[in-house]
Amino acid sequence: MKAFSQQEQQRIEDAVTQAEKNTSGEIVPLILAQADDYQGSRSRFCALCTLPTASMTVWWFPQLPFWALALILVGSYFISSFIINNSPSLLRRVISHNEINECVDEIAHSSFTRHGLHHTRDETGILIIICLFERRVQILADRGINDKVEQQQWDSVVQTITKGLHSDHACDALCDAIGQCGELLTPHFPIKEDDENELPNIIHH
Repeated sequence: MKAFSQQEQQRIEDAVTQAEKNTSGEIVPLILAQADDYQGSRSRFCALCTLPTASMTVWWFPQLPFWALALILVGSYFISSFIINNSPSLLRRVISHNEINECVDEIAHSSFTRHGLHHTRDETGILIIICLFERRVQILADRGINDKVEQQQWDSVVQTITKGLHSDHACDALCDAIGQCGELLTPHFPIKEDDENELPNIIHH
């Protein structure tokens, strides 16, 4: 999944501005290249690729000097490392769904706090976190919103974005989802006369 271009990022910011015109809610999309580096999974893949090489080498060349065997194993490990580090689709298959879900969940909750979405005046912060490598989306809302909007409504918004991540229309899907968030918030949190834009319209790394 490629990163959003500058033009697409501007479209997303504009979508947030439009969605917030009628609500005091603070919608913040956070776009991450990936939730974690998954170093453990990379190392396990390299080790699993190296073990068969070691077994075959010992089987076919039992008299091979130790230094030669060690050199072959090191070479096998580095070749495996090069392959996994340059093949995102392969890495995605190596990582378990549980590990991906845990990493995305952890980064979503830590980002909600780190970027101050729990500090808005009316407790109306919403974080839409998009992890491009994992093709995962989470929406976290502050207490004021969670008391009014049901989880199944957020699930529908997440589904809109997720479908876009699996196609060539990720930016369109995210902009649509931001509009949906605005529509969900407006009846419960209409715009106030002294409303201020308390949070950035997009965060990306």
